[in-house]
Amino acid sequence: MTDHAKLDRILVLGIGNILWADEGFGVRVVEEFHRRYAVPDNVTILDGGTQGLYLVNYVEEADGLIVFDAIDYGLAPGELKLVRDDEVPRFTGAKKMSLHQTGFQEVLSAADLLGRYPRRLALIGCQPLDLEEWGAPAALRSEPVAADARLLANDIDHQSYEMRARPAE
Repeated sequence: MTDHAKLDRILVLGIGNILWADEGFGVRVVEEFHRRYAVPDNVTILDGGTQGLYLVNYVEEADGLIVFDAIDYGLAPGELKLVRDDEVPRFTGAKKMSLHQTGFQEVLSAADLLGRYPRRLALIGCQPLDLEEWGAPAALRSEPVAADARLLANDIDHQSYEMRARPAE
């Protein structure tokens, strides 16, 4: 049996604004991930909402970070894209991929400057259909898209994270 003190600290983070059309994708997927999976003590599941720099303490404590977000990649609506490690921009001068990501890029930059950037980072982005309408129905909250995102997170877990998520009872 593995000693929990030696397991990497993993943060599963959903970011976005649930009041702004598809922008709430990351938050909704993390909520559902929390409902459907049981995780060990080394894993924190967090609704980061639009907290921006308030997330630095959580990020700098993580050895591994999995982030869900609605990101405009220019793909078909609902299409998922996984970006890992150094492919994820951490400085505010990088191309803005999400309406609130400047705040998240600042979080990554601050963690880096503090010497506590996560060793592993996976960003699961979903191409939004609508980022313009406040209160509009969230097209990306459909179960097939959310299920694909959870499966992708589970695949990441088995590849390089010590998350050991399992279906909740």
